[in-house]
Amino acid sequence: MRVALFLTCVNDTLYPDTGRAVVKLLTRLGVDVDFPMAQTCCGQAHYNTGYRHEAEPMARHFSDVFGGYEAIVTPSGSCGAMVRELYPRMGERARAEGRGDTLAATLAPVVPKTYELTEFLVDVLGVTDVGAYYPHTVTYHPTCHGLRSLGLGERPTRLLRAVEGLELRELPGADECCGFGGTFALKNSDVSAAMGTDKVRNAESTGAEVLCAADNSCLMHIGGTMTRLSTGMRPVHIAEILASTKEEPLA
Repeated sequence: MRVALFLTCVNDTLYPDTGRAVVKLLTRLGVDVDFPMAQTCCGQAHYNTGYRHEAEPMARHFSDVFGGYEAIVTPSGSCGAMVRELYPRMGERARAEGRGDTLAATLAPVVPKTYELTEFLVDVLGVTDVGAYYPHTVTYHPTCHGLRSLGLGERPTRLLRAVEGLELRELPGADECCGFGGTFALKNSDVSAAMGTDKVRNAESTGAEVLCAADNSCLMHIGGTMTRLSTGMRPVHIAEILASTKEEPLA
């Protein structure tokens, strides 16, 4: 199977090891992974800030770059939700504004074949035991887009429970937002910081060494809060846990 890795801006700029982990993991599972060098931002930041028209060229470019692949895999629930949930909405809004069906037709091919990583593993490859080894205590935070927009459900935790050596501990208030929310953290910094503190204190109560999630933007916010509170916990993307083996330990 030939798939494309949609790494996303945040990962490309700040967390390239997550992308490397995805490639290592999928290659181990027999998947042929391409990294289209022409990929850019999906337009999520612009769309969420109210610049819908400015996001449209980015969405068109995304479709041009990724349209020829069997599947598009991303280690980001929020960017995956942008394509799956908001690209169709962009096409509908363009139609409602009298601009025809061109945008909707351009974006339609990439919408159903864009997958968040854990979705792809469980739903497309049909695996939960990926041969990982990670001898640490871990608690899992289901990020808002993954939980509410993509409906990831138990896919991430099923994968984590199958990891050899990993002890998964339940996170109190797991379904509560960590407070990041992109520009929300900038425009409502006091509220965002309070929400982040609540999330980290709940994580700390589990006694786990690691808090993992499927989105590095949320982990960036949580990790910064952990540092300020001197918790000693580490934020780790789920891809890096699933890519870790006895022979080549990661994270």
